[in-house]
Amino acid sequence: MTYASARPNGHRPTLVACFLHFDICFMLWVLLGALGIYIADGLGLNAAQKGLVVAIPILSGSLLRIPLGLLSDRIGGRTVGIGILIFMLVPLVLAWRGGESLPAICWVGAALGVAGASFAVVLPLASRWYPPERQGLVMGIAAAGNSGTVIANLFAPRLANIVGWHNVFGLALVPLLASLFIFVLAAKDVPGDRRVQPAGSYLEPLKEGVKHGDLWWFCFFYCVTFGGYVGLSSFLPLLLRDHFGVRPVTAGYLTALAAFVGSGIRPVGGYLADKLGGVRVLVVLLAAVGFVYATIATLPPIFLMETLLVLLMACLGMGNGAVFQLVPQRFREQIGMATGVVGAIGGLGGFLLPTLLGSLKQATGSFASGFFVLAVLAASAALSLQLLVATGSGWRLSWEVARMANACDEP
Repeated sequence: MTYASARPNGHRPTLVACFLHFDICFMLWVLLGALGIYIADGLGLNAAQKGLVVAIPILSGSLLRIPLGLLSDRIGGRTVGIGILIFMLVPLVLAWRGGESLPAICWVGAALGVAGASFAVVLPLASRWYPPERQGLVMGIAAAGNSGTVIANLFAPRLANIVGWHNVFGLALVPLLASLFIFVLAAKDVPGDRRVQPAGSYLEPLKEGVKHGDLWWFCFFYCVTFGGYVGLSSFLPLLLRDHFGVRPVTAGYLTALAAFVGSGIRPVGGYLADKLGGVRVLVVLLAAVGFVYATIATLPPIFLMETLLVLLMACLGMGNGAVFQLVPQRFREQIGMATGVVGAIGGLGGFLLPTLLGSLKQATGSFASGFFVLAVLAASAALSLQLLVATGSGWRLSWEVARMANACDEP
């Protein structure tokens, strides 16, 4: 075993520290999206370029989740988490003192993406402290740090009006340094003897996941739920301004409202998955996401659009919680690596969403076609999961077979 055989019963300071870490990192991860209107106007970007700029941090953060998830398994989530917060000082200073061209802001966005890898570090750090029957709620609480989206969209546009969008990056250094201080003091790795294993040993459970296909299903479902949440959180200010003519600050408030509901309700999704079963809850939520996307594709008036966006973000948030009620059950010891892979693919969904909406808007002159494509993808995910349950009873059985095989290999 990687840790001592006695299963810890919890550590509240670490859970709180992980929430705060993810919260500040998520705020920085979507900061370009929250300031997207100001950056686009300042640099004279077209629709496709707008989508690309707000999507770049999501792409780089997604790709980094895999190596940082592996690194956290090997050297500890606390150490890697501290390193992420220290590194984030770099892009904030660069954007504060520069960022005057499209290439420059793209480089800043790529560096800000490191914050998105926090997901694959702090969620496993919190998860290891708690027993399996509490994973849905605990992972939901830690991951509710995606409420950083709310903070970014509430304050960044208003601050940009007062001090300019460049200086917003400088002001963001203050909460970053405060979060670093708290994380250093409060976060702890699970006590016990950690045996550093060859890198290949961390991939063994994932090979089983690939063999049975369940790893890719988790990636697909999380691509729809988390990808939808983070992608919309970055793109909604541009959508609301460009299609409805909403003022930047108001667009930030409306986005913050939708993001707040989506992040706040994520633990509810995990809790319901604990009580009713993650698969059952996820099927319902994916179907609901597809229906709401299809309704949004009609581009209704602003008051109805905002209602639908709040409902959509609620379904996506609960869907995130349901997916990660299932992942720790399948991948136990190498949860950091598994979380990194699933989170990376989910983040790629967040990169593709604003890129898709921006490109189709540029090509067709309307956002409707982009939302219709998203509706089809969500409906396909719901149907696929339902078919897995109906025709592939061996899917869940394969988890137990793989787990028993891994247990037999342990000393």
